[in-house]
Amino acid sequence: MAHKIIKSLFLLLVLLNLVSNCAHAAPQVPCFFIFGDSLADSGNNNNLVTAAKANYRPYGIDFPNGTTGRFTNGRTTVDIIGAPSSLLLARELLGFNQFIPPFATARGRDILVGVNYASGSAGIRDESGRQLVQNNLLW
Repeated sequence: MAHKIIKSLFLLLVLLNLVSNCAHAAPQVPCFFIFGDSLADSGNNNNLVTAAKANYRPYGIDFPNGTTGRFTNGRTTVDIIGAPSSLLLARELLGFNQFIPPFATARGRDILVGVNYASGSAGIRDESGRQLVQNNLLW
């Protein structure tokens, strides 16, 4: 029994060491520019005339900043790759100190860390998003 407790404590210490190393990581890249559709949109559609919006509940109920226009209840894949973790208070894969701002709200020096240009209903074909009023073409 004591042997199992010692193994569990050792495993816990190893995991805590890994988490603490991640928390102090330096940014891996100088900036992060994002292009995509609703899977990466972080609020670019909020002020557009389109039905492709996600700036109301239940979207964002698990996101630290509440509803922001992300088409998810929490963070998008892009948020997980580049921004700080709300659970561990640690930087994630690319090590940025903040979430990459959407183009719609990025101002001044915000662009030095990158900008999220993704837009829900965006696509490369003329038919993309047509049924949602505004056509958000990527090209």
